[in-house]
This record gives sequence, structure tokens and C-alpha cells, in this order.
Amino acid sequence: MREKGPIRVFAVDDHPLVLEGIASLIEGEQDIQLVGEAANGQEAVQRYAKYRPDITVIDVKMPMMDGVQAISAIREKFPNARFIALTTYQGDIQALRALKAGASGYLLKSRVRTNLLDTIRIVFQGKSYIPPEVAAELAEHIAQESLTEREIEVLRYVASGKANKAIADRLAISEATVKKHLKSILAKLGANDRTHAVTISLRRGFLDL
Repeated sequence: MREKGPIRVFAVDDHPLVLEGIASLIEGEQDIQLVGEAANGQEAVQRYAKYRPDITVIDVKMPMMDGVQAISAIREKFPNARFIALTTYQGDIQALRALKAGASGYLLKSRVRTNLLDTIRIVFQGKSYIPPEVAAELAEHIAQESLTEREIEVLRYVASGKANKAIADRLAISEATVKKHLKSILAKLGANDRTHAVTISLRRGFLDL
């Protein structure tokens, strides 16, 4: 317990059961208090000034506005705002996006019940928390060149089963350009073929089909 009261937490998730779970965890804690909730990034941005929490626990993937966009928008007005990003994805790309946006903590939803309260306390102290398995993924890929937005776009069509010509038509580019993008994608991901590239991208968080 700090001198001015418990750590004020704002929870943001589009799944009511997750919000209920967070509320249940916090209930009864003497040093942590849930002060507000939101169901998407837009609501989070709109309500942040009302609640002025010490810590915002926010889902990375949500409708309307995702968690990463919301973190960036809130930190533009409140640079000292502190966030713990929640995700079902262990991949390094989701973590990297959240951390670059300004998240101090990153927690897998499978670990919320066991790790959330301690993570809130850690981040409140001005420290950062990244799960060991996510940190290992970040370290493994830190030197690798990231995929461009266009390459991710191409890969998304590949994942949906589109052939090169169909992808070219959708993106208004030549089939040769699509092949060039695919060659770059395979090289960057260390993939053997298109299917392997999609599998790696899903695991790392480039895609979230």
C-alpha cells in the first residue's frame, strides 16, 4: 500500500470474461484497486482521462482500435502512462509492437491468473516485465530484418489461399512483384516454402488469422 492509496488499475479487453477474471483477481487485494473498464481501444482512449489509472492492463487485439494503437494514443497525451499488454500470442512481433508503443509489461493471457498481480506491482515500481519465453523469442529474432507492411499484406493473401496472380490483381501490382515479395519473405523468415512462411508468421505474430 502506498501513502496515497492502492495502485489504481484500468482494465481494457473486448471479452467480458477476461474483464471479470481481472476484477476477481484484484478484488480483496489491499494494495491494488480496479477503477474502471473498457471494451476496446477507442473506449480506453476516451475514458483514460476520467480514471487516470496508475496502470492500464490492455488487450493487444481488439475491435474498433487495437491495444497498441490505444497505448500510442494515450501516451501522446499522458507520456507517463504505464501499460501491461495482454495477448494470447507468444510471438515476438506482437510483443515488439506493444513495447515500442510504450508498454512496460507484456503478459500472456494464459498467465494472467498466476502472474497479473505481481506484474502490476512490478510495473508500478517503474520496472518492466516480459515473460521469459517471449524474451527468448525477442532475443532470437532481434537481428533479423522485419517484414514490411506490403510483405505482410502479401503473406495474408497467401494464408487465405490466394495464388500469385490473384494476389497481384488484389494489390494492383505485377505477378513478378508478388514473386519478388515472396522471395524476400521466405529469406527473412527462413522459411522453406509458402506454407512454412505462413506457419512461422502465425507463430511469431506477423499474422493473427
